[in-house]
Amino acid sequence: MSFTSIVKDEVTRLETSKLEDISELSAIIRVAATINNTINITVENNTVARRTFKLVKKIYGITPSITVRNKKLGKGFTYILNIKNQNKEILEDLSIIDNNKYLPVPKEYIISDEEQLRAYLRGVFIVSGSVNDPKTSRYHLEFILDTKDYATFISNLLNSYNLNSKIIKREKNYTVYIKEAEKISDFLRIIKAFSAVMYFEDIRIYRDHKNMTNRLNNCEQANTDKIFMTASKQVKDIEKLYELGMVDLLDEKLKVVIEYRMKYRESSLQELADIISLETGVEITKSGLNHRFRKIKEILERVDNKKAN
Repeated sequence: MSFTSIVKDEVTRLETSKLEDISELSAIIRVAATINNTINITVENNTVARRTFKLVKKIYGITPSITVRNKKLGKGFTYILNIKNQNKEILEDLSIIDNNKYLPVPKEYIISDEEQLRAYLRGVFIVSGSVNDPKTSRYHLEFILDTKDYATFISNLLNSYNLNSKIIKREKNYTVYIKEAEKISDFLRIIKAFSAVMYFEDIRIYRDHKNMTNRLNNCEQANTDKIFMTASKQVKDIEKLYELGMVDLLDEKLKVVIEYRMKYRESSLQELADIISLETGVEITKSGLNHRFRKIKEILERVDNKKAN
């Protein structure tokens, strides 16, 4: 079962008040129904079909007929709920039509309090929404809606909760989407998918921790590579001094550095400074050690310049 189906399965089992039911059903019919002489509500999830059936019967005492069809290519089923009675009364009550005209968005009473607003968003989600499993490589939640006005209305409702939703046109429809993990988690709380929130947060925390570990490992590897490259260059400079027979001409401080670098070829500057300080009894800092290696490099550069001239 997909994560979207898990969320829908959870929220369609909620116990809700009549006002919440009206708001939720208003969203379901507005998004998923075609209206002629009858109201035909088409959904692709059997728990959503059962929820819709229950809401219609509970609110209006009507038992919709249900038709089940195979989807194209045989992948699952489509459920069509047909309402033949009291259509005008239902559509007006749910603020879908007014004076026989379709409303672009519902009237205020459908979302007049916090619980009704949550119920409305829940209704929109179960018939038009999807959300990626947090185990996938990206976070994404979206709603597919039919008009720009309605998409803007839904986006504004979402953003009243600071969810940073955006709208994009895709072919004939409009997609309202949220991409931030924290905001998607907030939306799941809003529609009361609390078990899904716990799962989402567990996976998100695990992924964030794993990403942090990978970044630290990459950083550590980069530091290790840098240490190795630096030490390798210093060893090459020293080997060049030996080839030129110049080591014995250097002062004692540089000879000590040369001796210890050749003995501890892979040590970092800090490690090498600690070793020299401990074994010779003469303290040297990482900065002081680096200064001596720069002097060795300068000696070799002067030699190269003389050869060039």
